[in-house]
Amino acid sequence: MRYRRADVKGGTYFFTVNLADRRQTLLVDEFEILRLVINNVKKQHPFQLDAMVVLPEHLHAILTLPVDDNNFAKRWMLIKTGFSRQLLKQELINDSRKSKGERGIWQRRYWEHVIRDELDFERHVNYIHYNPVKHGYVKRAIDWPNSTIHEYIRKGILDKNWSYEESDNESEFGEIKL
Repeated sequence: MRYRRADVKGGTYFFTVNLADRRQTLLVDEFEILRLVINNVKKQHPFQLDAMVVLPEHLHAILTLPVDDNNFAKRWMLIKTGFSRQLLKQELINDSRKSKGERGIWQRRYWEHVIRDELDFERHVNYIHYNPVKHGYVKRAIDWPNSTIHEYIRKGILDKNWSYEESDNESEFGEIKL
């Protein structure tokens, strides 16, 4: 089955990528492996990493692809595969995954959204940086180590005391309230 995916060459995309077992903490436990794999994929298949946060069982990222390229699916496949290959096989693998030679580390799919404009970009960056607070891991976004917020602060884009007050309007954080 072929899934409908955005098809914008040179586009900027927001992603949510999850572990198959949401009770795991592999992404923070093995953060250095994930970081190295992402950097290796960037060398072979360039992209700009605009913002990212890595939580125990999922991550959010904004990537901008080269002007003549729309193949984010290949990049995520390489990142997920590269990360999985670095880990010992300890996860449960269901029959469907076994028959396809897959590991049981990642959810097969991920969520992507094409960034439409500067306001959309800003809201998604803020959502990414606030995510560890939203999930209750830290009280301040700056206290989460696996986030690009530190780069944003270093570059003077955000103040070190940046944070949001939680709002009833979830669209402030890049989500759509239905």
